Amino acid sequence: MTAWRILRALAFRLVFYAGSVPILLIVPLVALIGGQRMMVPYAHGWSRFHRWAAATFLGVRTRFEGTLPDHPVLYAAKHEAMYETVELSFLLHGPAVVLKRELMRIPLWGYATKVYGAIAVDRDASASALRRMVKDAGVAKAQGRSVIVYPEGTRVPHGATPPLRSGFAGLYKTLGYPVVPIATDSGRFVPRRGWPRAGVVTIRLGEEIPAGLPRKEAEARVHAAINVLAATGGEG
Repeated sequence: MTAWRILRALAFRLVFYAGSVPILLIVPLVALIGGQRMMVPYAHGWSRFHRWAAATFLGVRTRFEGTLPDHPVLYAAKHEAMYETVELSFLLHGPAVVLKRELMRIPLWGYATKVYGAIAVDRDASASALRRMVKDAGVAKAQGRSVIVYPEGTRVPHGATPPLRSGFAGLYKTLGYPVVPIATDSGRFVPRRGWPRAGVVTIRLGEEIPAGLPRKEAEARVHAAINVLAATGGEG
C-alpha cells in the first residue's frame, strides 16, 4: 500500500509541476494584456488543473462547507498543506493572499503573485515588516477585495494548534473587515511530511466574527474556529 501511495505521489508531482511550467511561462503575456483583471481568472485555471491532478493521481478531493459572504472580509485559514492554498484562491473567488516574502522572489512565480495582488509578509515580523504588510493590505481594501491570511504563519501537522502570529491582529485592525475563519483537515491526506493518501479534504467556513473586537477576543475566537477539525483522524 505504501509503495502504491509513493507511485501515485510521484505521478502527481511529475504531471502537476511539469504542467505548471508552461502556465508560468505565459504569465508575463497575461499580465501585459490584462493585468490583475486577467491574472485572477488565469490563476483559477491553474487551481482547476491542480484539483484535477490531485483527484486523478492522489485520489484527494474537496468537501467545501459554508456560504460565501457577499461583502469583503478577512479570511483566516488553517494551514496544513499546500493543497488548501491553491483550493481557497479558487473557492473564495480570488481574495488577495498574504504570502511569505521569499515566495515572491521566485522567478516568474513571484511576478505572477505580484500581479495577482499578493501581500508580502516577512518571517521576522519586525515593526517595519508589519507596516509594509498593512500598507499592501490597504491597496486590496481600496479595491474592495477580500484578503486571506494563514494566521499561524506556516504549515503545521494535523492536530497542532499553535498560537496566531502578530500579523493577523495588524490586518484585522487596519482592514476593519469582519473575519471568516476557515478550518481544514488537509494534513490528514497531504501531510507536510510523509506520502499523500486518498480521501476527502474538508474546508469549512466558520461563523463570521465582527470587526472591531478587542485583539485578545478576536484572536481567541479565530484560533478556536480554525481548529475545530484539529481532532479529526490522524496525519496519515
